[in-house]
Amino acid sequence: MALLKVKFNQKKRVKLAQGLWLMNWFSVFAGIIVFSMGLFLKIELRKRSEVMDNSESHFVPNSLILMGILSCAFNGFAGKICYDSLDPTKFAKWKPLLKPYLALCFFFNILIFFVALICFLMRGSLESTLAQGLKNGMKFYRDTDTPGRCFMKKTIDMLQIEFKCCGNNGFKDWFEIQWISNRYLDFSSKEVKDRIKSNVDGRYLVDGVPFSCCNPSSPRPCIQYQVTNNSAHYSYDYQTEELNLWGRGCREALLHYYSSMMSSMGAVVLLVWLFEMSVMVGLRLLHTSLESIPNPEDPECESEGWILENSLKDTLKSALESLKKMGKFNQVEAGAEGAEGEEAGKTPAITTVS
Repeated sequence: MALLKVKFNQKKRVKLAQGLWLMNWFSVFAGIIVFSMGLFLKIELRKRSEVMDNSESHFVPNSLILMGILSCAFNGFAGKICYDSLDPTKFAKWKPLLKPYLALCFFFNILIFFVALICFLMRGSLESTLAQGLKNGMKFYRDTDTPGRCFMKKTIDMLQIEFKCCGNNGFKDWFEIQWISNRYLDFSSKEVKDRIKSNVDGRYLVDGVPFSCCNPSSPRPCIQYQVTNNSAHYSYDYQTEELNLWGRGCREALLHYYSSMMSSMGAVVLLVWLFEMSVMVGLRLLHTSLESIPNPEDPECESEGWILENSLKDTLKSALESLKKMGKFNQVEAGAEGAEGEEAGKTPAITTVS
C-alpha cells in the first residue's frame, strides 16, 4: 500500500505546481538568509581570531555558507521544474531527472538538519577554543614591540571594554602573568628587583589589572593596582566590597555571545529544514501524480500521487534486500577474480625426452 496516497485532478495538479513554484522561490530567499548568517558569523569570528586557539569554530559558518548556496541552487532548479510541469511537452524533458533529483534533495535535507544540530552542539568546542586562545592572548599582552603580537594589547583591551569582562575566567587571571612590558619597568628600583627575584620564572607579577578591566559605571575611581591590598586604599575591602572591575571573565562573555548567536541561527536553519522537507514532499506528490496519469493525451483525467510506492516497512525491506544483493554480487566478482588469478599462476609441467 502506497504511503500518503492522494487523488489529483487537473485543477489540483496545477494548484500544487503553482504553490510549489512559489514555495521554491521562498526557499531561495531562505537560502540567501542562511548564507548571510554564515557570512556574518564568519566575520564575527574573524574579528576575534587572535583570541581563539584554532579554526574549528569556523566549521559552523562555513557549513551555513555552503548550505545557503546549495539551497539557492536546488530550489531554483526545482522552481523551474514546477513551472514547466504545467506544460506536458516541457515537463517530459525533466522526467528522467526527477528521481535522482529527489534523492539528492533527501540527502541535502539530512545535511541541513545536521548543520542545525551542530549550531546547538558547538558550545563545548567553542569553550575550549576560547579558553586556550584567551590564555595565550593574555600572555602576549605585553609584547607590543614583537612583530605579529604588537596589536594583541589593543585587541585584549577593546575586547574587555566591549564585552565588559576581565581576564579569562576573572580579573585574578592577570595576577598570574606578567602583562607589563619590561621596557616600562625601572630595574634600578628595589621593589621591581624584589618582585622579579621572588618569582621562580623571573617575571614581574603584580596584583593589578589593565585599565580596560575598569567599570566606568562605578562611582569610585578605578582601583587597578594593589587590588588585594586593603591597606593601600581608604575604606576598602576587596573581599566584601563590590569591586569597580568587571567581575565576569571574557571566556564566559564571548561564549555567551557566540552561543546565543549560534542557537538563534540553529533555530532559523531548523525552520528552513522544515520548509525544505515540505517542498520535497510536495515535489514528490507532483512527480508521481503526473507520472500516473492513465491517458497522457487527456490531461484533465484524474491521477494518484504518493510519497512512497509501497509502505515504509516494505520500502525499507526492499532497500535492505537490494543492499544484500549488491554485497553478494561484489563477493562473487571478488571470488571470480581470485580464481582467475590462481589459474593464471599455474604453469603446466613440460617433460622433455631426449
